[in-house]
Amino acid sequence: MVAVAALQQRTAPRVSVPAEAGETSAATRRVTGRLLGVNWVAADSASSQDMEPLVRAHVTWIAQTPFGWQPDAAQPQVRLHTGAGSRNYWGESDRGLIRTALLARQRGIRTMLKPHLWLRSGGTWPGDVSMRSEADWQQWFAAYTTFIVHYAALAETNGMEALCIGTELEKTVSHEAEWRALIERVRQVYHGPLTYAANWSGEFEQVKFWDALDYIGVQAYFPLSTTERPTKAALLKAWRTPLARMAAVQKRYGKPVLFTEAGYKTTPDAAIQPWVWPDRNALPTTPDETTQRVCYEAMFETFWPQPWFRGIFIWKWYPGLQPNGPAHRHLDFTPQHKPAEQVMAQWYGK
Repeated sequence: MVAVAALQQRTAPRVSVPAEAGETSAATRRVTGRLLGVNWVAADSASSQDMEPLVRAHVTWIAQTPFGWQPDAAQPQVRLHTGAGSRNYWGESDRGLIRTALLARQRGIRTMLKPHLWLRSGGTWPGDVSMRSEADWQQWFAAYTTFIVHYAALAETNGMEALCIGTELEKTVSHEAEWRALIERVRQVYHGPLTYAANWSGEFEQVKFWDALDYIGVQAYFPLSTTERPTKAALLKAWRTPLARMAAVQKRYGKPVLFTEAGYKTTPDAAIQPWVWPDRNALPTTPDETTQRVCYEAMFETFWPQPWFRGIFIWKWYPGLQPNGPAHRHLDFTPQHKPAEQVMAQWYGK
């Protein structure tokens, strides 16, 4: 761990980059077409073989997620973890991020770098981050800017093709001036497209700095049902209201909409509270692949026809997961080895 305060003068990550990685020019990173993505789960290693299932499923993007560590939701400190540390977290280190992006690029797959904050206490998710005073807010934005600029420099140096500057920091977005200053600082370092990942619950409608970004990013875990095993017709109907809300924001700012995360558990209640992880301590449950598949079908059928819709990063993808892999992963959000993967591949392949 390295304290962010000690990194304030650092403008680029000092990491040895494999010679074959090279740099991707700003022109090459100009994105056309849809982003056909998955959220990549960092592992203790990565190989070219891990990319093959993505190629078969017509995936053209992965999102990689390093973490910043905040001790408490109200403490204006962010700690940056750039080294490999524990072997289990190699994929979140600078070196792991670079290596994974290189392997993906060799198979025609681009990378969006999507740093998150992890709260050690005083909250359960980044949306709890809220300072007690204006001085604390200024300190927090200074620390967070240093954190995100580190990853902007890493993305620029290593040709990563998109950058997400924040995820679900719901109580911070009213500080419009500070976010605009952060975006300006990031653009001095990174020359690819930018987005912010706003929560489905209303945050995406509260953000006022979409005009300064390239995509309106939405964490698309909208509740679509009050009952288990909904029909596709019911889901299509339920999508009408969120669709209208996103279309209104899109019309106001003139920016395309990107689902920075979207996904469904392999459980009967997948559409009730899509953001809730399955209870891994509960009694064993038979995966409900049909409900997951129907949720995927309704999502793609709703959004793929929209001309302003730019793509999806499916939550989530475990490299190397086998068909007989850990049972809890087959209850959670991955579409791998399930009918949902076939639905994703069909739409991504259109």
